[in-house]
Amino acid sequence: MVDMTVAICTYNGETRLPKVLERLRSQSLTEHFSWEIIVVNNNSTDQTAAVVQEYQSNWSEAYPLRYYFESKQGLAFARRQAIKEAQGYLVGFLDDDNLPTSNWVSAVYRFSQLHPKAGAYGSQIQGDYEVEPPANFKQIACFLAIIDRGDQPLLYDFRGGLLPAGAGLAIRKQAWLDHVPEVPLLKGVCASSLLSKGEDLETLSYIRNGGWEIWYNPEMRIYHHIPQWRLEREYLVKLFRGVGLSRHRIRMLRFQVWCRPFMLILYFANDLQKLIIHFFKYQIFIDTDLIIACERELLVSSLISPFHSNYR
Repeated sequence: MVDMTVAICTYNGETRLPKVLERLRSQSLTEHFSWEIIVVNNNSTDQTAAVVQEYQSNWSEAYPLRYYFESKQGLAFARRQAIKEAQGYLVGFLDDDNLPTSNWVSAVYRFSQLHPKAGAYGSQIQGDYEVEPPANFKQIACFLAIIDRGDQPLLYDFRGGLLPAGAGLAIRKQAWLDHVPEVPLLKGVCASSLLSKGEDLETLSYIRNGGWEIWYNPEMRIYHHIPQWRLEREYLVKLFRGVGLSRHRIRMLRFQVWCRPFMLILYFANDLQKLIIHFFKYQIFIDTDLIIACERELLVSSLISPFHSNYR
């Protein structure tokens, strides 16, 4: 019997994976429970498989290290494969650029014992920046999975729009199996595109709609490595385009089918108003301020998201 599975979904992670595995190897466990690590290779083209095999050949820890391959490109498919293969009733997700603190595994397990109605709960995520981010980067940091909602646990309001990031997210496997469809609407980040972002919000929306609580747990702390290229204009604008284009699908998951046409009109009017205000307020800065350019791309993409069909 396994209590908890740590699932690492990776694409071309041969240089990043060792750092994550070493962090997991040095965990300080404060409770008695059983756990395992699984790596899901999401159709990598580098030596990711060989890296994992090398670790497996020298793996002497009491908790096993297992490896799986998912050929369908997209983080949503990799995470579904992880859920399928996980033996634990808890699944803690780490990306290959997430470095957990030494108590992360214990913190995931302990929170599940204290909050049995929590179907999912997210980590406090600090940025590990390769270069200094822009001065006003905090305005958009959450879109790069940098999440700090204070030093106390927080229950997300069902009516609010906030939800945890997928990086460092813990999920009860049964909550996923009961409520998350096998075929995702949004495939998530993949090698070729950022246009289907939002797979984590999709998953959490299903779990929340199923009556489970969603929490933020600051005791679960990870450091998210942000390389220089992820702070450059070309990448960030594409990222915000993907987030915006997924918004209609994510928003509509909160409402009954009969209500969705009315909510579409309300959201469209609200998005249009925000875009007009942003245009007149910040137009002169659009070419010089990266954050403003990202905000504009998000607003434009959100406005047209009901008419965008390239989800998979």
